[in-house]
Amino acid sequence: MPGPFVVPVHGDLELPKKVDVVVIGGGIVGASTAFELADQGVKVALCEKGGIGHEQSSRNWGWVRITRRDPREVPLMAEALRIWPTLAERTGRDLGYERSGIAFVCATDKEFAEHERWLENLKDYQIDSKMLSAAQYAQMTPGTRLPVKGALYTSADGRAEPQKAAPAIAEAARDRGAHILTECAVRGIETKAGQVCSVVTERGEIACEQVVLAGGAWSSLFARNTGLRLPQLKVKNSVIRTKPLAGGPEHAIWSEGFSIRKRQDGGYTIADGFRNIVDIVPDSFRYMRDFLPALGSQWSSLMLRFGGKFYDELRVPNAWSLDEASPFEYNRVLDPKPAFKLQDKSLANLRKAFPVFELAEIAQRWAGMIDVTPDAIPVISPIASIPGFHIATGFSGHGFGIGPAAGRLAADLVSGRTPLVDPTPFRFGRFSDGSKIKIISGF
Repeated sequence: MPGPFVVPVHGDLELPKKVDVVVIGGGIVGASTAFELADQGVKVALCEKGGIGHEQSSRNWGWVRITRRDPREVPLMAEALRIWPTLAERTGRDLGYERSGIAFVCATDKEFAEHERWLENLKDYQIDSKMLSAAQYAQMTPGTRLPVKGALYTSADGRAEPQKAAPAIAEAARDRGAHILTECAVRGIETKAGQVCSVVTERGEIACEQVVLAGGAWSSLFARNTGLRLPQLKVKNSVIRTKPLAGGPEHAIWSEGFSIRKRQDGGYTIADGFRNIVDIVPDSFRYMRDFLPALGSQWSSLMLRFGGKFYDELRVPNAWSLDEASPFEYNRVLDPKPAFKLQDKSLANLRKAFPVFELAEIAQRWAGMIDVTPDAIPVISPIASIPGFHIATGFSGHGFGIGPAAGRLAADLVSGRTPLVDPTPFRFGRFSDGSKIKIISGF
């Protein structure tokens, strides 16, 4: 089943011989990193094995939210909320961004209390976020039949169009001198005296001093070929896109039975608000010890499945030489089959809550693979054992909204500028330095 239509970005025909930095991965984080580096005057090449934004960066919900973020992500997401409104002018392109608000509805008094406690994470920020009573929420959301105790509502949150954002940012990086290379898989990095000196792509070698790996769901495999252990698994989330529909809510809504946001074209993006599918694959056993705490705390929301995906990934090599085709050249775009039953149930729940959606017509279905870490927060970090190598991955379903700020933070770490926020929570070494992996459920 074809994925969503993404604004096309035509890659450069010529491969540069030398740049300062190569960014691997053309999703929103990689594009944002390249954009921020190019904006600083750094010579950068963005290499993508397929098309810009063709995987999870175009398949997500399109939420730009600080609400219910893991507290460790709040400082970075607060910066993202400042960056998003500037991007249309900075890029000269439409990203579909609008500050439209997001509501997390509370079905029980316990949920209401938990959401109220979470608000303490914003006490040091001037961000409009508050608890609404059931009556206040009903007044704000006419036509709803969803029984709630109240809602956590953040008017500062917003939405953007995933099929537009990464392409717009990548093109803006090119405007600033960046090389944008599509259908150009990076097979690996080369070092000299332990320091990064180049990358080898399927089209040839690019000399460089630094590399940023922003490969999303592919990052763990790429890192493994460099000798690094990056614990990361893939989680599948499925989405429905409807045709334009009048009378639905303007703000995005999360509930256990469904999540929605209005699209720029007047349609809606609909997904399950709680459940995701996790295929059992060889990496599930490779990183089992890392993910056991997360599995325990998130068990009810995960649908574990064993099937052909295990054998598909078992056949993928874990190591390859740089003069042979890499696994990235055999699978240009991850395009998993949507979970139709979950999608249909979400739509049915939505129609019970908002009768106007009885008129909704499905325009398209798709699924995407989310790159998840054991503690569900990203790695944005230099790699001490390979000077010049950096990783920006593992955004655990939160990458779209936080992507522009994550790209700026990654660019700061590469260029040696004062980091946008304290990068310590996102350090790669937390998985190997004896630190206890902290699981904060519900984010």
